[in-house]
Amino acid sequence: MSLTPPRNLSNISKVIARFLFVPALIIGFVIFNTVPVFAAGNPGQSQDQQPSSPQQQQGQQPSTQQQQQQQNQQNSTPSAGGPQGDIGPIAVPKKKDQPPAKEDTPKPPKKIEGMPNFTLRVNVPLVSIDVGVLSKQGMFIPGLRKENFRVLEDGVPQTVTGFNQTEAPITAVMLVEFSEGFYPLEYDSLYASSVFASTLKKEDWIALITYDIKPHILADFTQDKREIYEGLRSLRFAMSREANLFDALYETLDRLDEVEGRKYVMLISSGRDTFSKHTLDQIYKKVQGAKDTAIYSISTGAALREWAESHGATSQLCNITSFSCRTEWLQYDNEMKTFAKMTGGKFYQPMFAGSFKDAFVDIAQTVRNQYTIAYRPTNPKQDGSFRKIKVELVGPDGTPLKMRDEKGKDVKYQIIARDGYSAKHQVE
Repeated sequence: MSLTPPRNLSNISKVIARFLFVPALIIGFVIFNTVPVFAAGNPGQSQDQQPSSPQQQQGQQPSTQQQQQQQNQQNSTPSAGGPQGDIGPIAVPKKKDQPPAKEDTPKPPKKIEGMPNFTLRVNVPLVSIDVGVLSKQGMFIPGLRKENFRVLEDGVPQTVTGFNQTEAPITAVMLVEFSEGFYPLEYDSLYASSVFASTLKKEDWIALITYDIKPHILADFTQDKREIYEGLRSLRFAMSREANLFDALYETLDRLDEVEGRKYVMLISSGRDTFSKHTLDQIYKKVQGAKDTAIYSISTGAALREWAESHGATSQLCNITSFSCRTEWLQYDNEMKTFAKMTGGKFYQPMFAGSFKDAFVDIAQTVRNQYTIAYRPTNPKQDGSFRKIKVELVGPDGTPLKMRDEKGKDVKYQIIARDGYSAKHQVE
């Protein structure tokens, strides 16, 4: 016989179980929803917030970063100098900008690769002088040494840094007067020019310019003597009575400024100037400033003047208004001598036809054989002033050099060199 529970007790248990099931269900639901929040929740999430899926979390990350950036901007120091408060920025005075510490010595600039270093210096120009040492007969005297030359500039001794004895071809311009007036003057000009052309060598460069009222270039620089002869043969009749020597010489020196090296002007002229625009002072300054140029003056009409003086007809060689014709011709000679002396050339006054050849042989002997001396002036000023030069020959003891020939007799000599030069201007 089995025991059977009573029905009343069984019903009471069912009622009690139903009442307890509902609270247990609620408590379990609450616990189920609360535990994941503590396991994966963020500090800023509340307990009532539902957990999000991974896709939702990825979408929420940018917004979270923006919030953090905004919060950092709010906490950053504003332009007023202090942090943000609840009602605005807290004003904190800015610190004054302190100047950088001064260094005792400045640092040298950094060297840039590929850029050369530059230095500032003043160059004193080198002065070069061509010196001819000739005997009384006009022969070149060779064999002198650098120690035999003493150069004075404005009376101050200079140190010779360069010395050489040269024998080289020449570069010259024949400036020939050819104007209507006196046939003997025209003849002397043509004859002297042809004689000089005959002394040329094939290495020489020669130009032919004639002048009356203005210069005329008959042959530009050439090494062909035939062109010079053709130019001379074209001179048949003079077209003007004017003889503007100053203008012609001024323009010729201007042209020679563009020619490099040593140049010579063979001035074949009577020395007359009738109607030039340039004055005597202007042409003297131009001649003084001529660079590397020597003028050799060959006077024409000496025989005519001698005949006129011996026959009392000197006045026929000048204009009617002339006060003293003889004085005028002496003035012409003096101008020609000054042109030569200023530039280191020579003055010749041939009397007869044979004397012209002797003059040009002497010129060739002088210009082809000479000493070249170079020095840097002790006066470094570049003010355009004129500096006087004097060249002397001295012996080992500093006294004037004495020369003797094979027979023991003293040999008289002459030194041919320019008497000065014009210093450069600072702007040149």
